[in-house]
Amino acid sequence: MTRGVFLASATVLSGCARGEPGPGAPPAAEPAAQVSDSLILSAPGGITVWLSDGRRATDSSGSECFERTLEIRHDTTRIKVPLLYTISTPVLVDDTTLRAELADHCRKAEPYRVSLKTGRPTPIR
Repeated sequence: MTRGVFLASATVLSGCARGEPGPGAPPAAEPAAQVSDSLILSAPGGITVWLSDGRRATDSSGSECFERTLEIRHDTTRIKVPLLYTISTPVLVDDTTLRAELADHCRKAEPYRVSLKTGRPTPIR
């Protein structure tokens, strides 16, 4: 009897060792698509704003989009704008500020002011 339990356990465990997903397991997530940085805005003083990394998102109807982050560059300095993903092109407000719209599930959401000096986003109320 003990030998039968051992053989049954070994059979079950060998199936786990193959690394295959079990029945009904969700498929592995696809890695984010590789996208190149895109220059989208130039400001006085040699400052440039780029669309950088991003994430895939889905709207309520199931349509997909790619929401991108912003990066501010001047000479060799690169400042990533934290926690602000967008699907629209930011607009230069003045020499030190741009306006960007937060993306939320492939839809434009709250507008933000972003400092070109610090990269800090501040909600526009």
